Amino acid sequence: MVTELYVSVNYSAFIRSYSNLLLVTPGGSFGPVRGGEGAGRLTAADAEAIARLPMVRYVAPEVSAGVTAAYGRQAYSTTVSGTTPELQQIKNWPTLYGAFFTREDVNRMAAVAVLGKTVADNLFLPGTNPVGEKIRINGLSFTVTGVLAPLGASLGGSDQDNVIYVPLTTAQQKLIGTRYVRLINVQAESAAALPALQEAVRNTLRQRHHLAPGAEDDFNIRNMEAVLSAVEDTTRVMTFLLGGIAAVSLVVGGIGIMNIMLVSVTERTKEIGIRMAVGATPSAILAQFLAESLLLSVAGGAAGALLGWLAVRLAVRLAGWQMVFTPWVTPVAVGFAALVGLFFGYYPAKKAASADPIEALRFE
Repeated sequence: MVTELYVSVNYSAFIRSYSNLLLVTPGGSFGPVRGGEGAGRLTAADAEAIARLPMVRYVAPEVSAGVTAAYGRQAYSTTVSGTTPELQQIKNWPTLYGAFFTREDVNRMAAVAVLGKTVADNLFLPGTNPVGEKIRINGLSFTVTGVLAPLGASLGGSDQDNVIYVPLTTAQQKLIGTRYVRLINVQAESAAALPALQEAVRNTLRQRHHLAPGAEDDFNIRNMEAVLSAVEDTTRVMTFLLGGIAAVSLVVGGIGIMNIMLVSVTERTKEIGIRMAVGATPSAILAQFLAESLLLSVAGGAAGALLGWLAVRLAVRLAGWQMVFTPWVTPVAVGFAALVGLFFGYYPAKKAASADPIEALRFE
């Protein structure tokens, strides 16, 4: 019998990262809005205007692009994200080594970089502290100021550690060549303030973009609290679904054990008669067959746990996922397998213990 080996993504990190958050992106409800210069686009000045609104805790604009990072002869393709120090506060993302860059680094367009753990492990030996080292991003030299602690996969399944963060101004002027941003992260002071803040952000951007009354917004605002709620609902449904599948698997496995033990009892009827004839009690016969059923189920459970662990290790290696393994789940799963073996093995064991010794000895 194969048992379930549960491995879960760390969704608590998602909750912390997207708590009380609005994501503002350029473009209208039906895609980019056409118009004059800058129509349907967002700028750092838009982010500064949003930061002056009440109920705002942190604001962090972002701009990103694919790049090639290199250290010595080692090169690695990744994503660079230009942003401000407030992003670290929004994501509640501690550093493993060093520190995040500062507001002064943004103001002076400093060539400094903060590495995600995946990037650091691909450019340097795993476990190495690269703070102070110089790397090249698209041929330009940057000094590493920090390495972020592993955060894992995002809600969309992408690796959040496979990124390099640099000051927004540095990315715009030296790496990407744009004055626009692709995203503005806006964190409210509380979840209760999100609806009012969302409307305030909308009004502010409409005024700044000179949109006429009745005109379509040239930006989108996503309330991540609502997104997280939907994800939690989906996760809850999937939990019940997987629980149902596991229950069916246990029942099917239990019926299989019962059938195997019934066949065993039938084939060993004469043996049971001989044991009873030499003094074995019905309780001893019952214990013998229950022990055999228990051994069969525990062996199947342990084999299933091992196969599940190997499958997860293979999936992690091939897909590059970061997953959290809960050690206590394996003994619990094997324990459930043992209970299933005892429950479904009781009937065959009881049948063996209730056999008539004389009839059993005559059985051929």
